[in-house]
Amino acid sequence: MSSHDPEDSPETRAKIYDAYRAYFDMAEKKRRWNIRTDIPWDKVNTSIEPVIADVVQTFCMVELYLPDYVAKQLPPVRANRGRAWMLANWGYEESKHSLVLEDWLIKSGHRTKKQMAQLADDVLATEWNVLYGTPRAAVIYTMFQELATQLHYRNLRKVADGRDPALDRVLDLVSTDEAAHAHFFRMLVSIYLEDDREATIEAFKHVVNTFRMPADSLLADGRRRVEAVRSLKIFDEQVFIEEVYRPLIHRLGLTRADLKPKKVFATK
Repeated sequence: MSSHDPEDSPETRAKIYDAYRAYFDMAEKKRRWNIRTDIPWDKVNTSIEPVIADVVQTFCMVELYLPDYVAKQLPPVRANRGRAWMLANWGYEESKHSLVLEDWLIKSGHRTKKQMAQLADDVLATEWNVLYGTPRAAVIYTMFQELATQLHYRNLRKVADGRDPALDRVLDLVSTDEAAHAHFFRMLVSIYLEDDREATIEAFKHVVNTFRMPADSLLADGRRRVEAVRSLKIFDEQVFIEEVYRPLIHRLGLTRADLKPKKVFATK
């Protein structure tokens, strides 16, 4: 099996850069939004259930690890413009997500500014570390994670059920961003499959068999927060299989015979 790094190939780098430019141009044309002016903050529902605010806080806490996400993933790809520029752009968009979720928690009255400042300090006392040590595996994990994150936001919106127009708009905008991220990283996985199909499939199987969302292992009360998300039917093993794993292997032109996974969701 070939084990070369796809980031070493000039042809692969050129394809990645083209994919990034297409992503960036589309974002500039259709997807940029403003926290101050594009959310109907005057329609915040201060009576929405605390359990919904707690899930919003969980999402905000995961987004707060942005300094680690960027600082630890950027150095290995700094010479690859497509990957490096995407990480910078991705960091900008994810920073907006943490800000807008924090603003909703404060404006809804569920958290104070002081509480959110303390929350940020508590979260950042622990560092996030890169889960996979190769470009293939890291990109494959990010593809899964971004699509799963989009579904978290989409399904929380369903739970909120239109009772908070401000939260609805926040979740719509953020989930649209996450869908765009997932699409970009899927394009990278397609490029990696062209570069070295066998090595990419092996990395794919490894990620599938070890996948877990960040909250599970990052947050001090991560298991409780994962259970809260599951209890509201926002995300669980079945959602992962039916709306993340199976659609992705289909779109990538893979079959279960290619992958032969032992399991598709790590719970312990």
